[in-house]
Amino acid sequence: MILEVATLHIKTGLSKDFEKSFHKAQKIIASMKGYISHELKKCIEQEDKYILLVNWETIEDHEIGFRKSKEYQVWKALLHHYYEPFPIVEHYK
Repeated sequence: MILEVATLHIKTGLSKDFEKSFHKAQKIIASMKGYISHELKKCIEQEDKYILLVNWETIEDHEIGFRKSKEYQVWKALLHHYYEPFPIVEHYK
């Protein structure tokens, strides 16, 4: 199992809108091959900061299966305009 960890910095004042969009987007990621589970955690010390934790069966399920899918384009349209700067994404085993 691979853990994807993404640090998300949301543009100031857009956290509520981001959370609403993420509520829709999480259905996309949950439907992907190799997906196991996910959690979105809001930072206590810094408003507008989150971490996204996603468990995948393999790194390829995330990097190729998800990121190169048509579903990713919908995910991107729902969420990417909230980020500043673009998230750092790392994988752990």
